[in-house]
Amino acid sequence: MDGRMAGAGSAEVFEGQRARLFGLAYRLLGSASEAEDMVQETYLRWSQATGPVAVPAAWLTRVLTNLCLTQLSSARRQRESYAGPWLPEPVLTGDGALGPLETVEQRESVSLGMLILLERLTPTERAVFVLREAFGHSHAEIGDILRIDEAHSRQLHRRARTHVGEPRKRFESDREHHRRILKGFLEATMNGDVAALERLLADDVVAWADGGGMSSAARRPVRGLPKVVRYLGGLLARPEAVGAMVEILDINGEPAVLICSSDRDLVAIMALEVAGDRVVAIRTMVNPAKLAFATAQLA
Repeated sequence: MDGRMAGAGSAEVFEGQRARLFGLAYRLLGSASEAEDMVQETYLRWSQATGPVAVPAAWLTRVLTNLCLTQLSSARRQRESYAGPWLPEPVLTGDGALGPLETVEQRESVSLGMLILLERLTPTERAVFVLREAFGHSHAEIGDILRIDEAHSRQLHRRARTHVGEPRKRFESDREHHRRILKGFLEATMNGDVAALERLLADDVVAWADGGGMSSAARRPVRGLPKVVRYLGGLLARPEAVGAMVEILDINGEPAVLICSSDRDLVAIMALEVAGDRVVAIRTMVNPAKLAFATAQLA
């Protein structure tokens, strides 16, 4: 079945679109749990629809995108009162949870760094940017999805690209290079090798930690090489670090460190942003609510 002129409400048609819809919702929201909610709400609306639908994929994309726009407006207000830095919810991508990530552009679209940059955009700018950059929709199609004209879509896309900018040349290193840097960083951190860390970290490196007020984490970004080195040493000195187990898996399209307690509970995910041979950003998720999706993936 190619999906054209299918009867609305068909569970089979929807299931054929579910993975794509989840990937779209996640890129729009930066939250796997919220993305799942939006996909489920889209299914409820689809199941209640009647009559034939010429192109179900377009219908579902329109409904999902507009649900996400409403959710984004609410989420922005919630993030203004968020305890400490807000980071996107990490997703394991080794199993294709966010779709194919074979190209630089595909990996960039789900990277934690890009999702953070997208927070600069208005909800509509973000929708246009994601639909165009990550899913290749034409401006005519985007206009139909968002109920705006094609010229307005082009304008929003130009504005979004300006706001996102390119503060660094992202993804200039290949995956294996990134993995080597990550392994070196992990070894230096666990061994307390300050000299090795100083060689790996950029002078203006920044470390963020998202505890969401539910786990102990720095409430402000830690900036600069000396402070970040001390910060990493402090993490290693914590009692919970004793007996911790680490593993490197793909998170949001890039290698990252998963840290589990001695009881094998996932307690943290640490991802690095690499430029050349240096680590320019460290992002650590310790908020248990935001680790729930990855925990379920590991089960």
